[in-house]
Amino acid sequence: MVDKNMSGTVLNIQRFTIHDGPGIRTEVFLKGCPLQCRWCSNPESMKVQPEVGVNKEACLGIDHCGWCVDKCPNVALILEEKKIVAIDREKCSNCLSCATSCPNDTLKIFGNSMTVEEIMKIVRSDRNYYEQSGGGLTLSGGDPLVQWKFSLEILKACKLTNIHTCVETELFCKKEIIDHILPYTDLIITDIKHMDTQKHKLFTNVGNEVILDNIKYIVKNNADVVIRIPIVPGHNNDDENIRITAEFISKELNNRIHQLQLLPYRPLGVDKYASLGLSYSMNGQEKINRDEYKKEIENIAMKFQSYGIPAVTGANKLL
Repeated sequence: MVDKNMSGTVLNIQRFTIHDGPGIRTEVFLKGCPLQCRWCSNPESMKVQPEVGVNKEACLGIDHCGWCVDKCPNVALILEEKKIVAIDREKCSNCLSCATSCPNDTLKIFGNSMTVEEIMKIVRSDRNYYEQSGGGLTLSGGDPLVQWKFSLEILKACKLTNIHTCVETELFCKKEIIDHILPYTDLIITDIKHMDTQKHKLFTNVGNEVILDNIKYIVKNNADVVIRIPIVPGHNNDDENIRITAEFISKELNNRIHQLQLLPYRPLGVDKYASLGLSYSMNGQEKINRDEYKKEIENIAMKFQSYGIPAVTGANKLL
């Protein structure tokens, strides 16, 4: 049985995507992530609850509007020259009243509550595209296993109607959660950020022991797995880390993965950090020569291939 009325916090739903799983897909992004990667381009996905971002350039000014100020119960809005420029997050109770009263998206709510059935109506409407292309549903985030009970009901609903399912997850979770999810998941996409647990913790705020152990666990349980590595200059692109990663995949996993995808780092989402009052820790990153960077990733792919690992550059080459 599927609990169609169970609700969760959804960040976004993208239709007709082609990068996160085979074929044409409907991708549901859920809020909540156990990691805080320095290079994350979606900081609005980290917390489970809805939150308000500020686009200060769009503010009309309180002398023309001012509804948000009237609605805020905690005087948490910060003004400069009669315009909203930020939110005092310590005062803010996250009641969302300011954003719901804003007429022009100066104050934007990231995340909203949806039921399983509301999501499935959208998913089912794209069924013809799945059947023609071999596509289906992808649950992403954030990390959908943060809201794993909600994710489970969506996956179960898909399997009842023979829709292909993919879960994109960090696998920083208990094995019991994986045991619930695996029977309803056709493909798992996960990451290896770094093989050194101390550096992993420095870059993501958590160690890698649970993640690596869970990757071994799902491979042992015959899951179809795609591993991704975001190649971030100065963080995880050194020869030693590449070698240890390749040995882990070839020896610990016996190369039993569908594909290894090497992804380029791009400084995206910087404006969203500012809108949430967060600092972007990659600001000191040197300018990357795109041609040299592309060549470096291609060379790293060849190193993995020398171990018999099915490595490719990019996320749109899933076979």
